[in-house]
Amino acid sequence: MDESFFATFTVPLIAGAAAGTTSDAVLFPMDTIKTRFQSSKGFLRAGGFHRMYAGILPTVLGSAPSGATFFCTYELTKTLIGQFLPNVHAPFMHMLGATAGEIGLRGLFRGYFSTVTRDIPFSFIQYPLWEHLKSLWAARQGGPTEPWQGAVCGSVAGCTAAVITTPLDVAKTRIMLADAKGVEVTSSLPQLIVTIGRNEGITSLFSGIVPRMIWIGIGGFTFLGTYDFVKHHLLAFEISRYP
Repeated sequence: MDESFFATFTVPLIAGAAAGTTSDAVLFPMDTIKTRFQSSKGFLRAGGFHRMYAGILPTVLGSAPSGATFFCTYELTKTLIGQFLPNVHAPFMHMLGATAGEIGLRGLFRGYFSTVTRDIPFSFIQYPLWEHLKSLWAARQGGPTEPWQGAVCGSVAGCTAAVITTPLDVAKTRIMLADAKGVEVTSSLPQLIVTIGRNEGITSLFSGIVPRMIWIGIGGFTFLGTYDFVKHHLLAFEISRYP
């Protein structure tokens, strides 16, 4: 198998599928709690702690192709940019790769424009920060980062992006849970953010931020850590086959 094809497509395909399945299975209950905290009905009326795993099967089934598609697009975009625009700075390259990953098939799997609109800014922050933190750690220790170190960096990057993008997440949740005639349905995300802030206060825009940070912090650790772990071992296996 061609080495570049293996590293650019096969590895991200397998590692991304493993990362998506693992992280979604672990985080599903916490995502349910976060969503219910952000509901305009209130946490208890939205379901509280009941039926925390309801709907997990379709989520897990969609995790593997979603994660695989994202990382294949992410790695391929970085490779193409590096080949045709070699002078592009690394953070910008990672931003473009993350953005391309979010508007690929991963966005189609989720099915909501508001979700993609929220996830692009999130990934725009998370992935360049994740790569940068790994680079700093690698430089400090004088060698490549281990998968567990990549997981820690993923957790820090995820928490940072979570704080910044929480208002977008709140607005997205309101749109998804709104009644057919609700004002949320006819409002754009920016309009809805302004409306929530004006009518309910700034703190409402950051409702659910603690479970969101915990959820995404664990998610960054699990998702990016699993990706780095599987990627590391796949590349090591390939090298052992063709020394």
